[in-house]
Amino acid sequence: MIGFDEVQVGDELPVLQTKVISRTTLALFAGASGDHNPMHIDIDFAKKAGMNDVFAHGMLSAAYLGRLLTGWVAQTAIKKIDVRFTAITQLFAEITCSAIVKEKFERDGSKLVLLLIDAKDQNGDIKISGSAEIALN
Repeated sequence: MIGFDEVQVGDELPVLQTKVISRTTLALFAGASGDHNPMHIDIDFAKKAGMNDVFAHGMLSAAYLGRLLTGWVAQTAIKKIDVRFTAITQLFAEITCSAIVKEKFERDGSKLVLLLIDAKDQNGDIKISGSAEIALN
């Protein structure tokens, strides 16, 4: 595991690049998450609601951000994640998740880093932005 002294403000985590979000991706995520909202899996329902097609669950992109973080540290090192959903993720999007070290600090005897995190589509449109606190030794 990466150590606190090895990390510097401005360091970037290796990006996570997803495969294209397909209808199968949405169906599998609906089953795994229990989120069967028809806006994400039923094109007829989505069209009746004024959308052109179904679109990805916001939590799918949040899950990709979780994968970014757990690719860098153990899940137990993640102390806090705050995100804001900024835009709908369309079908066939390819999501790139990234993070940069914003701050290093100590609190209650723990060494922590604050990361700025985001998930963008292939056009550079931010779908989720936020931060994460990670404990490092």
